[in-house]
Amino acid sequence: MAATFPLLTDYHVHTPLCGHAEGMPLEYVAAARAAGLAEIGFSDHNPMPTQFDDWRMAPDQLPLYLSMIDEARRATPDLPIRLGLECDFIPGYEDHLRRQAEAADWDYLIGSVHYIAPGWDVDNPVHLKRFTERPVDEIWDLYFQAYAQMARSGLFDFLAHPDLVKKFGHRPAGDLSRFYVETLDAIAASGVAIELNTAGLRKEVKEIYPSRQFLELAFERGIPVLINSDSHKPSEIAHAFGEALTLVKEVGYTSVVRFEKRKRIAVAI
Repeated sequence: MAATFPLLTDYHVHTPLCGHAEGMPLEYVAAARAAGLAEIGFSDHNPMPTQFDDWRMAPDQLPLYLSMIDEARRATPDLPIRLGLECDFIPGYEDHLRRQAEAADWDYLIGSVHYIAPGWDVDNPVHLKRFTERPVDEIWDLYFQAYAQMARSGLFDFLAHPDLVKKFGHRPAGDLSRFYVETLDAIAASGVAIELNTAGLRKEVKEIYPSRQFLELAFERGIPVLINSDSHKPSEIAHAFGEALTLVKEVGYTSVVRFEKRKRIAVAI
């Protein structure tokens, strides 16, 4: 019998509007029901006023996104379906994000860092060669500086895949806490939550985002957490949630958080 997770939610879920996901919302909802989840939430990549890339919905698709989630809600009144966005934090676009925050009745907004320099989304395999052209310490510094700046912005309800920069397995030598501490202090000061994202297990690094060390330091600072799959197809819903839940408990967490209308709610685990 498959494991079920009645205390957990999965809030980091994409739709085909991002251009690199498959399956319609009701298929993801069915997968969430099969996994015994308490709630599911959708959070496709936010539209941007400038076309940075081809992996997010276009501005004119936002109404379609909202209608897709509304349709899923009407079809499944007995399972809470939350409405969110995964919002890229790119310095200079904070006002755009503030306008997007007013564009719908969101349950949560996720902050994420993909771009560490103009034209360089650090998790894009197109730019993989850059990891051999620049010192990996410098790349990690750029990423975590951007992440700390995102935390300080106060624009988001929780932050995505905290150490995404490790996706391809490139790590600096030595104790990596030197990259984490300033960022974690910024997260703690902002009061924002972070996600434990199981997608890393499906990537080259074969490790949950963030690392156990990062999570332990987050726990020491009282930073709230939730568990997400970053699903791009229905079969990924609740992927490796058993492993993630074990890790969270081993680190010391006794609760995870949920969101409704941008209000954070703690749930004992």
